[in-house]
Amino acid sequence: MTNSSALPPVRPPIGAFKPYYRDSDLTADEQRIVDDFHDLYYSKLDGGRGLHTIVLAWMGHEMFKCPLDLWLYQELIVLNRPGLIIETGTYKGGSALYLACICDLVGHGTVVTIDIDDTHRAIQPQHPRLRYLSGSSTAPEIFAQAAAQAAEAGDVMVILDSDHSHDHVLDELRLYSQLTPVGGLLVVEDTNVNGHPTYPTFGPGPWEAVDSFLAENSNFVADRTYERFLLTMNPRGILRRIA
Repeated sequence: MTNSSALPPVRPPIGAFKPYYRDSDLTADEQRIVDDFHDLYYSKLDGGRGLHTIVLAWMGHEMFKCPLDLWLYQELIVLNRPGLIIETGTYKGGSALYLACICDLVGHGTVVTIDIDDTHRAIQPQHPRLRYLSGSSTAPEIFAQAAAQAAEAGDVMVILDSDHSHDHVLDELRLYSQLTPVGGLLVVEDTNVNGHPTYPTFGPGPWEAVDSFLAENSNFVADRTYERFLLTMNPRGILRRIA
């Protein structure tokens, strides 16, 4: 019998799947069902009501994510092969570790994750493809470090998941769009809040920041290819640079 613990790591074969998108043909009633479920799914986290629907773990390390969005990140990494993934908003490091592991599986790319709060530093996971930066994602010295790594990496993918206020997200978009190459991806997470379609009392947030950013920067468009599962925490949040 083969000792499975002695088997060498093997990277899986990578196929040629490419997702495609067509405009939604949902009826108004179907869209209402989707939005109602989205609101239920998200709001069950609120107020200690029990389900912890977006509290996930990757290899035992916690994160706040929808599992469907994690699947899409895997597709994005395999398809685009970024040399560097910049994540703002680290929390306990679960999502950063997930991204690093997917990079490991494809044999390409590193992750730098940024957070102003280092409360969880002692339990954040370590990985050879993962680096942590402590500070505000919009602080000049932090952005300079991220930019230096981006210059060495070539293709860059950015995921914004820190402070979700409109002004902060817009500041991040203005900064990190400079590091996104033509064809590259700039992802704004949690565009679903402030009534899109959940948490209507949040106030202007990521969705509104995307609106403001696209109004002033014609080099980016919302790529809705990756909304085909109907449920995503990031509607209109995946921006692709086209020029």
